[in-house]
Amino acid sequence: MHVEEGQLQEFLLDAGLVSRAQIEEAKARARQGEGIGDALVSTGAVSEDDLRRVEASVLGIPFVNLERERIDPEVLSLIPEPIARTHNIVAFRRTESTLEVAMLDTEDLTAIDFIKKKTRLKIQPRLTGRESMRSALIQYQKSLKAEFGDIIQREARELTSGGGSLASQEDMKRAAEHLPVVRIVDALLRHAIIQGASDIHIEPQEKELLVRYRIDGILRDAMTLPKGAADSIVARIKVLSNLKLDEKRLPQDGRFKVESDGERVSLRVSIMPTAFGEKTVMRLLPEGRKGFTLEWLGFHGEGLEKIHEATKQNIGMILATGPTGSGKTTTLYTVLDILNTPDVNISTIEDPIEYQMPRINQTQVRPDIGFSFANGLRSLMRQDPDIIMVGEIRDKETAGLAVNAALTGHVVLSTLHTNSAAGAVARLIDMDAEPFLLVSTLRVVIGQRLVRQLCRTKDEYKPTRQELEELARIADLTKVLAVLKEEKIVSAKTTWKDISFFRPKKSAECEDGYSSRIGVHEVLKVSPAIKELIMKSATGDDIEVQARKEGMLTMTEDGIFKAVQGITSIEEVLRAVSE
Repeated sequence: MHVEEGQLQEFLLDAGLVSRAQIEEAKARARQGEGIGDALVSTGAVSEDDLRRVEASVLGIPFVNLERERIDPEVLSLIPEPIARTHNIVAFRRTESTLEVAMLDTEDLTAIDFIKKKTRLKIQPRLTGRESMRSALIQYQKSLKAEFGDIIQREARELTSGGGSLASQEDMKRAAEHLPVVRIVDALLRHAIIQGASDIHIEPQEKELLVRYRIDGILRDAMTLPKGAADSIVARIKVLSNLKLDEKRLPQDGRFKVESDGERVSLRVSIMPTAFGEKTVMRLLPEGRKGFTLEWLGFHGEGLEKIHEATKQNIGMILATGPTGSGKTTTLYTVLDILNTPDVNISTIEDPIEYQMPRINQTQVRPDIGFSFANGLRSLMRQDPDIIMVGEIRDKETAGLAVNAALTGHVVLSTLHTNSAAGAVARLIDMDAEPFLLVSTLRVVIGQRLVRQLCRTKDEYKPTRQELEELARIADLTKVLAVLKEEKIVSAKTTWKDISFFRPKKSAECEDGYSSRIGVHEVLKVSPAIKELIMKSATGDDIEVQARKEGMLTMTEDGIFKAVQGITSIEEVLRAVSE
């Protein structure tokens, strides 16, 4: 059922929602392929909810608003969350034979047919608005939190009712296969994946077992379990990771994979003995992620152009720098995706392989058997590669091999643990890389951190004069404003007095006002002037001064640039960059 344009216009006019002049203006401003309704919403002539109500009237379909309605979790779960999010369809009311579903597009017959077959109920579509749909989808997360919390606590009580610690290897093996512990670990993993956690920490305390998730870079308490459940949970994780069950005195590292709602996730496991038992940390690495672009990661303007320019050269090094967990590897994978064309051979040596990519030969180091980055890189050079990615330059031998590989006709991508882009040069020289070789090979160095993004609902405010003066001490605000104007974020006549920043606002959508993360970057191109400084063994500070003269935004300045856009807050930028 499709709403005819003429019919929609007449209904809008009859309802007194718009004038003919507004309709004509919307027609004139409508983009190619855009309907009159969308054009009226974009010009502000009518709200989206009012438009939806009119469309519902035209089609003879009831309109529902779920913003303040609490949906029964059993009804909500009749449609799996991935289907609900992909097709914008939510079940909200059920009788013995019918199921009412709210939709943004009642013509999505594929989704309706799928739900009809799954539930064996008669489907009654209802039209709703985007805010209403967003509120309904949030309830999935809340109901799943409660569901997993109940499962874990219930199974943990059953698990500890037997009491006693696990003495022998056979006891531990039996405990690891015991149904309650299997359910606990499965629920913990699914809960963490749904929450978007990057790490799970299972920490034995004196009287309890603490579970924490790292979400958007911040470690948060998830739940506490009885202390008696600790041995069985660790044993289960050891079985999944193929680790030694009876080894409790030494650290162990392993890996395993799980699948949740069609998404494959690789888990890197680290188990460490502590005073109160074995602490387990699992790093979650979603496999097969696609669609990342440099723009999506937060690159823009001149910095983005510098990276693209470096990718078009046939030799040289591209480095990403920053602390652990700052997104360096994701940046390099995104660059690799740009370089991944049928006419090149790409090989990597990683620890671990975080994302699996088609047409790329990925190898994982194995230090336990003597297969290091240096050994792997030496072997890769005999594999006729055009492009090489080295997971990390950790020592002199790897640094020397990477520089020589870039010198002998290869593009080399790698990461370094330094606080800034300029600091990478000094670190390589400390690793005995010759300055005259660096000036011939180094193309671009990227420094980065991750900042949390503000949710759609946020508080806008004008910075005080004192706040701007404090920012001016750590960043060149004149340069930031110039870039904002150059990229047309603000108008040419804007001054700092006209600019607003934003603060997080707690809402049903976001518990702390933030959701997901984005990068703040500094992109240092090795220009002729910087090459001269490298040859003179200049300090990182000297190199940074020259790079800033040549237009480089520092990470702090890039953070302020994004704060003006409402992507993040000034407080979050200062927290992330100062770490």
